[in-house]
Amino acid sequence: MIRFFESLGQSVIAILDYIGGLALLLWEALGYILAGGLRWSLAIYQMAFLGVNSIMIVLLTTTFAGMVISLQLAHVAVTYGVSNIVGGGVALAMARELGPMLTAVVVAGRAGSAITAEIGSMKVTEQIDALICMAVSPIKFLVCPRIVALVLMMPLLTLFSDMAGLVGGAFVADASAGIPQEVFYDSVRRMTELDDVVKGLGKSMIYGMQIALVSCQQGLQSGRGAAGVGQATTGSVVISMIIIFTTNYFLSAWLYPIN
Repeated sequence: MIRFFESLGQSVIAILDYIGGLALLLWEALGYILAGGLRWSLAIYQMAFLGVNSIMIVLLTTTFAGMVISLQLAHVAVTYGVSNIVGGGVALAMARELGPMLTAVVVAGRAGSAITAEIGSMKVTEQIDALICMAVSPIKFLVCPRIVALVLMMPLLTLFSDMAGLVGGAFVADASAGIPQEVFYDSVRRMTELDDVVKGLGKSMIYGMQIALVSCQQGLQSGRGAAGVGQATTGSVVISMIIIFTTNYFLSAWLYPIN
């Protein structure tokens, strides 16, 4: 029993220590960004690498997500004679939850792992030590551009995700349940408000910041050798997904309260 509580206490301390490290990393990065130390050329390159290059896989994932939701809603709606709410249901699900969350999961898997692998490789090859020797802060040079890039690109990717989910949902509703696309999109206009979309985009910005922080932190703390970089990369994806799903619940409970 004593060993169980010791193990539990050590786990809690490790989690709190990791969260504290993320908070300190964010604080230092914000200090450089607000002081005008951001190199926009690096940030724009990272926006292209992390954001633009992720568009196709994001669209593919969220299109099929919208199709699945529409497939399930359409059959239930037709059974109960409420087929005129299918479009609104798909739109609300994509704008509020699936658009931001699925986009964040895909970006964490693709872009987050790339960030960790790149920074971890730089640490292994002592490039980060070389930056410090040249009086260049690794936080300013490596972390800040990636945070800004993901925070700015995540809302755009999420917006594309929402639209892809609607297009896929409209196609499936028409093909599987005979719901005309005019009825589908009319339901979207009636049931969805701009506030739903804006809040979803706001959630995506938070996810982008979390992915960047976790990925950079894992890269900076990666062990020596290829095995250390691999473990750090795997850890960055797993931790990012856990944080995304956990944060999503609290954000949804706050932004969309039950009246």
